[in-house]
Amino acid sequence: VGQMRSGSLCEPLSVSGDFAGLAADLNDIMDGVNRAVEEQMHSERMKIELVTNVSHDLKTPLTSIINYVDLLGREQLRPDFANDYVQIIDQKAKRLKNLVQDLFEISKANSGAIDLEPERIDVVALAEQTIAEMDERVNPSGVEIKAQLAPQRLFVWADGRKLHRVFENLLGNVSKYAMDNSRVYIDIRETEPKSTEVKKMVIFEVKNISGAPLNISADELMERFKRGDESRNTEGSGLGLAIAKDLVKLMNGVFEITVDGDLFKATVMMEKA
Repeated sequence: VGQMRSGSLCEPLSVSGDFAGLAADLNDIMDGVNRAVEEQMHSERMKIELVTNVSHDLKTPLTSIINYVDLLGREQLRPDFANDYVQIIDQKAKRLKNLVQDLFEISKANSGAIDLEPERIDVVALAEQTIAEMDERVNPSGVEIKAQLAPQRLFVWADGRKLHRVFENLLGNVSKYAMDNSRVYIDIRETEPKSTEVKKMVIFEVKNISGAPLNISADELMERFKRGDESRNTEGSGLGLAIAKDLVKLMNGVFEITVDGDLFKATVMMEKA
């Protein structure tokens, strides 16, 4: 029974005597659990394949739409308000493109079908680059970024593009959900190991106050299609944090979220190189 509970028992129980009936019942329970697990795994694989195939099939027509809208945008259409309509179509098409890309990314991350190219990455420099790129998207809402970056270079072994996507998703989350005219704190530091056997960790941390009440747990926020803004007034897809969590896990890091009232904190921890 102990082996069954730990999941290490592969063969059915073979017991005679007074416990034969109990052993048979336990075998039936174990068979039922195994079937349920297999069905769940099959269902998950089917969902991942469906999302992958649909998002892939949407890319080609969506690219054509964006290209033709771009061509229309270069024309001086009559009447004048037609040009405004073209701009709106362009914005919505690009938003749809980002959603399709997120769907494709999350399906690959869940299936482990992402090719990683690990290298020695300077986390401080990568964070500075990401902050500079995202600053224009954050500032319109009056959000002020307070970056407290380590004075020295901090290196980790990671895929630079994937780690950049993680930072981008976290700052993108800030641009959508942080309270207007508030401050966002970004902190990069290294930990001091408690013993010589534990390696140092590099920590990237983002803290902000949510504009909407966070009536949701930290674990739920990391689920696919879950959003802190339940009213869905913002343009998020609910995939950003889930993608970040999966990418960090693939790079052997740790991704954590803490919610305390309306305070949101996301932490990425990776082993120092």
